[in-house]
Amino acid sequence: MGLGRLLCGRLLCYSRQVRFGNIQQKVRVFQNTTVAAQTPPSMYSKVNRVTCAAGLCSKFFIHGIRQDAFHRQLTAHRSLCSSAHPSSDVTLFQHDRTRFFRLLSFFCGGQFVFWTYLGHFAFTQLKQTGGARGKGKAEAPTTTGLAGIWSFEMNLGTNSWRYGFALGCLTIGMGIVGFGVLFCRRSVSRIVLHRGRRMVTVSTQSPLGPGRGWTISVPLSQVAGYAHRNEAPSFVPIRIKGYKFYFLLDKEGTFNNAPLFDATVGAYRQF
Repeated sequence: MGLGRLLCGRLLCYSRQVRFGNIQQKVRVFQNTTVAAQTPPSMYSKVNRVTCAAGLCSKFFIHGIRQDAFHRQLTAHRSLCSSAHPSSDVTLFQHDRTRFFRLLSFFCGGQFVFWTYLGHFAFTQLKQTGGARGKGKAEAPTTTGLAGIWSFEMNLGTNSWRYGFALGCLTIGMGIVGFGVLFCRRSVSRIVLHRGRRMVTVSTQSPLGPGRGWTISVPLSQVAGYAHRNEAPSFVPIRIKGYKFYFLLDKEGTFNNAPLFDATVGAYRQF
């Protein structure tokens, strides 16, 4: 019932609008005929000429506007094509963190020296910790003094303890140095897209200064982005075929041509 009333109301409104439009059209035609009858022939011809001139001017104006819009679209399309297919080398990303990696190298070197000295000290200075030896007295073993499985005999002067402690210290020091070197060789300082969009050069950070890091030149088809630059929290990871681990782009760096980066280096490719 409600739907029928709604349809009837819409039909009435539509019929009224059609009638009102027809009435307005008839009034305009009547006014034009009365004005033409009242004005003399010479005046009427002048009015017609002015009307024709105004119509031609409006047509030329609209045509000029359309041509301007077409030229703007053509220019935008050419600029897009030139940005998508650069005619020269384009630096997509650059970020210099020489000061940070110098501090990191000093820290890693200091840690390596400390843990190496500690391992040498453990190997040369640890002594027997057994009980006092006397005539007719057995050697009293030294334990950890803990309960359960943590209670065992501990004699730091034995070869197992000395070698184990020294190797543990050397492993920690070399692990810190290895982490620093790996982070330096996987932190990107510059990405250059060469002419023709076929080759990409990736340069890594170095504590010796910009431009002295590791440089890799590979085809664009062997580079893939694994996270969008707007979605990554702090680093944008990219992958290069044939190399382990991700190459990291710091978001504090400069993306010189972000749309071109997203379409080339930042695009996902499955190896």
